Amino acid sequence: MASPPRDNPDELNMSTVPVPVQPIPLTPETQEKLHRQDSDSDSTNAPIVTVAMDEKKEAADLLTDRDSDTLRLSKDAEQASDTKATYTILNPDGQEEVVTEDDARIRDIPGYVRRVVSFTDDPTEPTLTFRYFLLTILFVAPGAFLSQMAHFRTTYAPYSVFFVQIASNYVGVWLAKVLPDWTVRIPFVPRKYSCSSFRLNPGPFSTKEHVLVTISAASGATYNLGYTPIAMSELYFGERVNGAVAVFFMLAITWTGYSYAALARQFLIYDPQYPWFQALCQTALFETQKKQRENPSRLSRKQIRVFFGVLVGVILWQFLPEFVFPMLGSLAFLCWVAPRNATANFIGSGFGGMGLLNLSLDWSSISSSANLFLTPWWTQVIMFAAFVCSAWVLLPAAKFGNLASWDHGLMSNRIFLANGTRYPLTTLLTPDMQLNQTALDEHGDLHVGAQYLWNMFFDYAAYSSALVWMALFGYKQIQASVQKYMQRRHAKDGRKVTEQYNDQLNILQRKYDEIPFWWFAALFLVSLLIMIIISALGLLFIPTWTYFVGIATGAIIVVPLGWLYALSNFQLAIGSTNELLYGLMINSVSGWKNPCGASTYGAIAGDAWYRAQLNLQDMKIGHLMKIPPKAVFFSQIFGSLIGIPIDYGVIRWVLDTKFDYIAGLKQDPTHQWTGQQLASSLTLGVQYVLVGPRRLFQQQLFKPVPYGFLVGALAPVLLFVLHKRFPRAKLHLMNTTIFFSSMSTFRGNISTGYFSSFLGGFVVMFWCYRRRYELWARWNYILAAAFDAGFNFNMLLIFLCFGAGKVVKMPHWWGNNAESSERCFALHDE
Repeated sequence: MASPPRDNPDELNMSTVPVPVQPIPLTPETQEKLHRQDSDSDSTNAPIVTVAMDEKKEAADLLTDRDSDTLRLSKDAEQASDTKATYTILNPDGQEEVVTEDDARIRDIPGYVRRVVSFTDDPTEPTLTFRYFLLTILFVAPGAFLSQMAHFRTTYAPYSVFFVQIASNYVGVWLAKVLPDWTVRIPFVPRKYSCSSFRLNPGPFSTKEHVLVTISAASGATYNLGYTPIAMSELYFGERVNGAVAVFFMLAITWTGYSYAALARQFLIYDPQYPWFQALCQTALFETQKKQRENPSRLSRKQIRVFFGVLVGVILWQFLPEFVFPMLGSLAFLCWVAPRNATANFIGSGFGGMGLLNLSLDWSSISSSANLFLTPWWTQVIMFAAFVCSAWVLLPAAKFGNLASWDHGLMSNRIFLANGTRYPLTTLLTPDMQLNQTALDEHGDLHVGAQYLWNMFFDYAAYSSALVWMALFGYKQIQASVQKYMQRRHAKDGRKVTEQYNDQLNILQRKYDEIPFWWFAALFLVSLLIMIIISALGLLFIPTWTYFVGIATGAIIVVPLGWLYALSNFQLAIGSTNELLYGLMINSVSGWKNPCGASTYGAIAGDAWYRAQLNLQDMKIGHLMKIPPKAVFFSQIFGSLIGIPIDYGVIRWVLDTKFDYIAGLKQDPTHQWTGQQLASSLTLGVQYVLVGPRRLFQQQLFKPVPYGFLVGALAPVLLFVLHKRFPRAKLHLMNTTIFFSSMSTFRGNISTGYFSSFLGGFVVMFWCYRRRYELWARWNYILAAAFDAGFNFNMLLIFLCFGAGKVVKMPHWWGNNAESSERCFALHDE
């Protein structure tokens, strides 16, 4: 992928100017010239270099090469740079060596990665110790419980991986101090095997243990996508899924995704040009904690103080917009000017309106679309452009113009009758799970609002765009990786993939055994066998042949979507495309019309990508932190084995104790146990399985929607042709997949936060990155971790203090108005 637009160097005229860079993969030659950083006096592994320049000299123009789509520096800029960055690395003899940025082992690594990672390693550090297993169980179990429970509630307590990363560090250090150094024999294992015994306390808590605990938590301390059909079946149709079937189903779809990581890891993990910004953020915190734990310096102590200072500040601040002062969550200036004007309220409201010029001081809203500290500026620009088109252009066109042919339910994602009242979806089901044609004829066609329609349209467009975009713009990168893979296969000399890359990170990883391909194959075969047995015996809601289609479609998108995420920090949500495909298949045969089938198929095909992405991201963390790949693989599987049974236990507990509330038979006095996500899944199931895509898209209202696939396929082709014709226009940065996916986001509930995020992103990822790069490189990822961890800690505290038992509500006052917290009092007036 070619480099993004850069600021005009003619504007730079100062005595010390950091050469600006943008977090996008560039060629080695460009990296060597652009990623200049200053050495920090307190850390030999975190260098930065500035370019000393005479006041009369100006930074030279950055020129675009028409043939290579990369940036190069002119001779004046090259001559102006007389200082080289130095790095401390570990050479093949195990000795530390100081090299410059021109060294072949360094120059291929992007500068913003060099600032974060360490280029030394201690292969003797313990990994899968007793402390690892103890800490993993300690942190995965509550995380799985809270995360799964959250999907039945209106409010919830998020369980952040940053919480685990922070807390496990201190608990691990404490265990290293208090555990006795005993050697424990494992019964029935002969002494000749190394696993016949283990030490309770092998010494100081190691970085490798710390990373593996966090990776296990990321794998297991989360909810499982398979909960949807399991809960829906019992909740709406009175069919209870066998407990063993449910657990094995959730394990199978998780392990399918983990095994699919093998399709992309050869291409996306080892090549240093793929940054994986979320992994880089966690790596920055790991390295800071490591320095503070093992060799504290003035800089590392300052970084820890800043991290915890910001974390505490965010925790305390979030009590204001989330509980005490909700008005801060949506500063609707137009509503302040005209609080009783319905038009002004609609335009300015962030909670049910367009959100024009609306600001938010709530981190949950600001970070809802993308983390402004991690997402590249070009990605943030595309996402904000999509928001502007959707919320500030299409919404008023539908509200005040003639864009919508059916003028009800604009700000709703529910299904309605022609007169605008709620559609009685459950009446469309017969006792034997078939379509009630009489009820459908009586109630008439399904109707949805204009916003929901263009959400569907762009959802489909994003799916096809992702495949075509990677084929056109990512072909050369993927081709190079495939060629290296084929060369290694044909050589048959036992070379590792790390031996095909000459950067220091890959050199350090050569000490460790690679994960054999048969491990991934065995994991896939286990999940395949489980699913074939379950579906063949009719224990779930889909025919066996649709399962094979689901895993095939999941396999197709792993590399394109992984490539997109690795470069842009943008995770493409699959949306309802899987459910649409299942509806097309199942309506071409007789039987199998249970609406739970759509969510079953969606869980299979969806987790094939989502879990693969999670596996790849953790593999990248392991690569950056020099963790043995086999240990990373084991930690992911171990985490899932702990978390998934707990997930099912939560499902069982909720359905046994909160059934009437979730099913809507009784009103929960706390208004928490609502099961809104299950209700949405039921809507999709009825829409695609019972009514069916063919009948749905024959309706005049839905006819334009399927053309989204065509638009998504053609748009990248058009931009590719224009990019080749006008390379200086940098049209390769106008990623249509990101744009279409952002357009498919439903804005009916919350349109605040996007403008604030864009402004914050401009300061952090544009101005500070280009004008204050040393400052940005030193603190950006530390602040990203602090903000996310602080927000999640605050949500946990609010849940425990005000929502876990008896719900405590904040008394109403001026900043928490009972009618409208943002003071848009006429928002719902006709």
